[in-house]
Amino acid sequence: MDENEADPWKIVHALADEQGGVVSRRQAYAAGLSRWKVKAELRAGRWQRPGDQSLCLHNGPIPELGQWWAAVFQGGPRACLDGAAALVAGGLKRYSVDRVRISVPRGTKVRRTAAFDIRQTRRWDPTDLAPSGIPRTRPEVAAVRGALWARSDRQATYLLTLTVQQGLAPAEELATQALRVRRDKRRILVQTVVGELLHGARSLGEIDVTRALRRRGLPAPEQQSLRRDKRGRYYLDLRWPEWRLVVEIDGIHHTWVENVVGDALRQNSLTIAGDSVLRLPLLGLRVCADAFFDQIEEALRTNGWNPAAAA
Repeated sequence: MDENEADPWKIVHALADEQGGVVSRRQAYAAGLSRWKVKAELRAGRWQRPGDQSLCLHNGPIPELGQWWAAVFQGGPRACLDGAAALVAGGLKRYSVDRVRISVPRGTKVRRTAAFDIRQTRRWDPTDLAPSGIPRTRPEVAAVRGALWARSDRQATYLLTLTVQQGLAPAEELATQALRVRRDKRRILVQTVVGELLHGARSLGEIDVTRALRRRGLPAPEQQSLRRDKRGRYYLDLRWPEWRLVVEIDGIHHTWVENVVGDALRQNSLTIAGDSVLRLPLLGLRVCADAFFDQIEEALRTNGWNPAAAA
């Protein structure tokens, strides 16, 4: 081999290092490997085939990134990760994907396989793709589509909420994408949830609580209200300033060690300032919601709220 000629083995291994150990057959051949060399590696058991369009350059477990790339390669040159899979690939935490969804334009010839969920979609648009990394839809697009394709309304709500909560996309961008949906059984739900996120609901618990408050005829609280004390500024989940009542909704993150002290100091500061503080754990919302809402109503009445006057 000429000194100036690139080594095809180095090229494909460099690609694999960036793609979770996986390259496409097209990439391998373009790098200079012949078909018989590829076959020799597979027959010797040094390589494996995640799909008929991809090669894994080792024989061990394939990491998630490699599986994503194999799925994209299986879909063809215009395939991309979509929905929840695109969000996780883009950095979404604390969410597991049951099956990787790959979108291709309508009319594309699809090499179907049981390993990957490859779907033609009229919603495919090249302007929806993330600018770098593995081919995938941008977070705001992926979140709305993932919600439309979720197994349940609750999962759809959770996915939209996590996207905003973790800062992958602002609620305003989700709203823009939600307005593009013209026909879908979950269109109204998605637009409703995005509307609530626009008004400040930053967790699934807040959305559930504000809906329940409306059903019970209780006054609407301020959401994500900014407060300051000597230690700095912080946001309150729900606050009724007129009746000096604060409700903090405790998800699982409130039990993490790094949050316990901060939560206690914040609550103490509010109490010193004269506010009543109630805590509503998400577990309580699931198993005995009425008891907690009774306490909220009682606190509002005790602090001066009069439902007759409000009516």
